[in-house]
Amino acid sequence: MHPVGQKFSGAAVFVIVTSVTVLVTWGSLTALDSVQTTVSTIAALLVLYLSVAGGDLVRHSKNVYQALQSNDINRARNAVALLVGRDTDRMDRTTISRACVESVSENLVDGITAPLFWAILFALGAAVFSSPPPIIGAATGAMMYKAINTMDSIFGYKNKRYIDFGYVPAVADDLFNFLPARITGCCIISAAYLLGYDSKQAGRIFFQDRLKSSSPNSGHPESAVAGALGVQLGGPASYFGELIENPIIGHGLRLPNAADILKCNRLVISSAFIFLLSSCVIIILVLK
Repeated sequence: MHPVGQKFSGAAVFVIVTSVTVLVTWGSLTALDSVQTTVSTIAALLVLYLSVAGGDLVRHSKNVYQALQSNDINRARNAVALLVGRDTDRMDRTTISRACVESVSENLVDGITAPLFWAILFALGAAVFSSPPPIIGAATGAMMYKAINTMDSIFGYKNKRYIDFGYVPAVADDLFNFLPARITGCCIISAAYLLGYDSKQAGRIFFQDRLKSSSPNSGHPESAVAGALGVQLGGPASYFGELIENPIIGHGLRLPNAADILKCNRLVISSAFIFLLSSCVIIILVLK
């Protein structure tokens, strides 16, 4: 198919999937609310819980850490393969640790702060317009984001098969992550200070390297994490058999090791709580 046709098909899939997700989430929860508000509230809370992947992110990264600690390199490669889209069959301990830290820091946005951001935004919109109930608006916003992010994960690869078909989902994902990624970078710096990590270096590397990544968003959390942990991220990585030279983030810092995975987990979870608390304060001020 011609590239223009591929892009049009990808755009059509994007519109259909996003629209159906929003309509089904909003419609189902609104229908429940008309019958029993308590039931609809519980259902909406369940949707919100399932849309935030913090527990899965920490669990998968801990599996990588435990495999490295037991010197089972093959199990570590298999474990990190569940977190990254790159080839893992030839990774050593250092590249496994680097890939895991990069993935956890990047997925802080995709898995936690971005769905929370859109949930909060839709909840505020619902509160302003008095319909639907804010909790239903929050669930709808979170599910809309997850649909967009999932389409990017499936179709957003820059290879011959998906370069055109996945163009619209990839661009949309970049747009919907734009603000959450930048806010998250600032939250990571704050979390680094509270945890006793190097918050000054986190801020320095954040402002120095956040725009180096080929992605317009992933460099923000990665650069803040790199500075906070004092590690160098980026560099060569293999994708579908092709070696790609990713930009270096935190040039001159030490290479990551297994212990940095646990430190990154603590940093990510703390950052997520700061993001949530800050958002709650904003909601209170807006609705006051």
